[in-house]
Amino acid sequence: MTGPVDPDERASDRRTPDERESAPDETGTRPDGGHAGATVEASTTPVTAANAAAVRGSVRRVLTVAVTEYRLAVRSRWALALTGLFVVFGAMILTFSGSALGPDGAGRVVASLTSLAAYLVPLAALALGYDAVVGREDEGWLAVTFSLPVRRSEVVVGTYLGRLAVLAGATVLGFGFSGVLIVREFGIGAWSAFLGFLLGAVAVGSAFLAVALLLSTVVREKTHALGAALLVWVWFVLIHDLLALGLVAAFELPDIALTASVLSNPVSAFRVLVLSGLGAAAGGGFTALLVDSGLSTASITFALIAWCLVPVAVAARFVRRRRL
Repeated sequence: MTGPVDPDERASDRRTPDERESAPDETGTRPDGGHAGATVEASTTPVTAANAAAVRGSVRRVLTVAVTEYRLAVRSRWALALTGLFVVFGAMILTFSGSALGPDGAGRVVASLTSLAAYLVPLAALALGYDAVVGREDEGWLAVTFSLPVRRSEVVVGTYLGRLAVLAGATVLGFGFSGVLIVREFGIGAWSAFLGFLLGAVAVGSAFLAVALLLSTVVREKTHALGAALLVWVWFVLIHDLLALGLVAAFELPDIALTASVLSNPVSAFRVLVLSGLGAAAGGGFTALLVDSGLSTASITFALIAWCLVPVAVAARFVRRRRL
C-alpha cells in the first residue's frame, strides 16, 4: 500500500493519472514488481548467448574439417612416410656422430640434429601443405565442402590444423626415437637440450606448413604450387643465410640488421632458438654469429608464432575471393 500523497507534490506533477500509474516510481520499480533495468539486461543477454553459440559452432566446424584432413593424410600414408623419414635420418646422425663424441657429446649431437632438421623439416612441411587447397580443388572435394554451411575461412583453418597434427606427430615420433637413443647413450641430463630441439622442430615445421597453405591458396595450378614451394625452400634454407653472411662480411651492419635477418627467416630463428642453449656445442661460423645476436627466447618464439599465424590469416582472407 502507498501512503497519502502530498497535495503540493500532486500539484507539481502535471501527468495524468494513467501516466502516473504506468511510470516507475523513484526506486525504479515497475507496477508489475520488476526493475526498470531488467529490460536492458533482457535485451543484451540473448545477444551474448547468440555470440557464444556462434563461436562454439565455428570451433566445431573447424575441428570437423581438421579431423577429416587428419584422417585423409593418415590414409594416404603421409604420417607413416614422414615418421619413417625422420627416424632414418635421425638414426644416421646418431650413428655417424654420437659414437665418436664420447660421454660429453650430447650437445654436439643435438647441434647435428638441428642442422639436419633445418633442411629436412621445412621440406617435409612444404611437401605436406603445398596442395592443401589447390589439390583439393582439383579433386572436387573443395567445391563440395564450400557448398555446405561452413565458412571458407573455417575450411582453411581446419585444413591447417589437421595437417599440422600429422606433421607434429611425425616430428615428435620420428625424432623422439633419436631422443630415446640420446638419453640412453648420454644420460637423462641430455633430455633438456633435446626437448628444446624437438619443440623448435615442431615450430619451424608449423611455420613452413602455414607458408605452404598460403601458396596453395594463391596459385591456381597444383604444379605451380609445387614449384613455388621449392623456391620458398631454396630461399629460406639456402640463399637467405648465404646472402646474410655475405652482407655481414662485406659491411659493418648494425645489430638491428642481424636481428631482422634472424626474425625474417623461420629457419634462422629455429637455429638460434635451439643452439643458444648449447653453448660451445653450437659450432662456429655464421651459426655462432646468429647465436651471438643477443635475441631473447621470447622474441624468437613470438616470431615463430607470427610465422604460423599470419600466413594462415592471409590464406583465410584470400580463399574468400577464390573462384572454383
